[in-house]
Amino acid sequence: MSRIIESGTVKKALSAHAAIGLLAGALLYIVSLTGTVAVFYEELQRIEQPGAPEMPAIAPEAVQRGVEAVLATEAGKPRTTHLYVHLPTDDLPRATITTDTQAFHLDRDGAIAAPEEIAWSDFLVALHYTLNLPAIVGITIVGILGVMMLALALSGVIAHPRIFRDAFRLRARNDSGIGLADWHNRLSVWTLPFSIAIALTGAMIGMATVTAYAIASSSYGGDLEAVYAPVFGAEGKPDAAPASAPDVAAALAYMARHYPDVSITYATLHDPMTRGQHVQIVGEHERRLIFGEYYGFDSTGRFHETAGLADGKLGQQAAASAYQMHFGSFGGLPVKLAYFILGAALTAICATGTYIWLGKRRRRGIDEPILRALWHGVVIGTPVALVVTFVVRVLAGNTFPFAAIFWSALVAAEVIAVMAVRRRPSAA
Repeated sequence: MSRIIESGTVKKALSAHAAIGLLAGALLYIVSLTGTVAVFYEELQRIEQPGAPEMPAIAPEAVQRGVEAVLATEAGKPRTTHLYVHLPTDDLPRATITTDTQAFHLDRDGAIAAPEEIAWSDFLVALHYTLNLPAIVGITIVGILGVMMLALALSGVIAHPRIFRDAFRLRARNDSGIGLADWHNRLSVWTLPFSIAIALTGAMIGMATVTAYAIASSSYGGDLEAVYAPVFGAEGKPDAAPASAPDVAAALAYMARHYPDVSITYATLHDPMTRGQHVQIVGEHERRLIFGEYYGFDSTGRFHETAGLADGKLGQQAAASAYQMHFGSFGGLPVKLAYFILGAALTAICATGTYIWLGKRRRRGIDEPILRALWHGVVIGTPVALVVTFVVRVLAGNTFPFAAIFWSALVAAEVIAVMAVRRRPSAA
């Protein structure tokens, strides 16, 4: 026999349903806002650690000295599996070496100048990528949010057949909710290509990572590198026997002779100080969206092959292009400024969309001041929490747990917003 559900239970279920929708909207807003700020990742590093040595370029021999100096500091520690050399670029004119456990800036002669201290910038990117959750969990959620954003953008166009015809009709000061809806719809139209590109590439990056983990677990015994090998190239055959440092200078000199038009961004050492070590050079190609091509060398600096990201299969080139398209790291400062403005508009779309939804519920007689207060807390509290973490970085140093500070500040903003509503006489 069916049982009639009490009206109070239905009301609670609807409120729970709305709260879940609010949570999804909040995460989407946080990802949009942090992505907008993270467009200036390189510039933020320079602000965060202004005293690091800078140079337009660094000689191959100086890079070699830096690699050997950093590897010497690894003595007595667990062997690092990868060593990354960031070469000076226009956006970040610094030479930096990163291992599995540490990172150092080099001076122009290749000597270790100072530890790299960019914990706040890295926190910001991690917040955007994974919401500071464990990697696979966080990137799965963010990938789903990318799919959700893409669906919202496309369904919004379909749901409003006059949206393009009314693209320049703006009732900005209407108090009945129409003004807010107009702002939301106009921003959605003006930024539609950008929104689709960002959502699509974000979904690609997130869901491709999840898919790769799943394939690695089911078919490759957990070997993630084997899954990525057809796209980004395979790792060399491991051989843990000790060996001297690889000749990175020879690889860089080869690139200068044979690929003078390629801008070198990274040199990566795989399994350094072992007989199985090899070197990969990452080079950007002018007027291409790919983040770079991989040029493979053995430990003596002898060239082997490229991975095919620049001229391989279409899927490889598309995969290598998703990152720059998503983060706006092509075209220099003008593109970054455009991405920042469009990202700010996308963040405003996320914020106003939820306000419109809450307003429609209230006009239908479902007035939920607590949910509205919580959304106020998200919209105002997220940028405030980011500012708080940055102030802590400036005043207290590089070692503070910025993720914990951010989420604590955001929770505090939510509590304050709810308490303010409950103290109003009309909320009693």
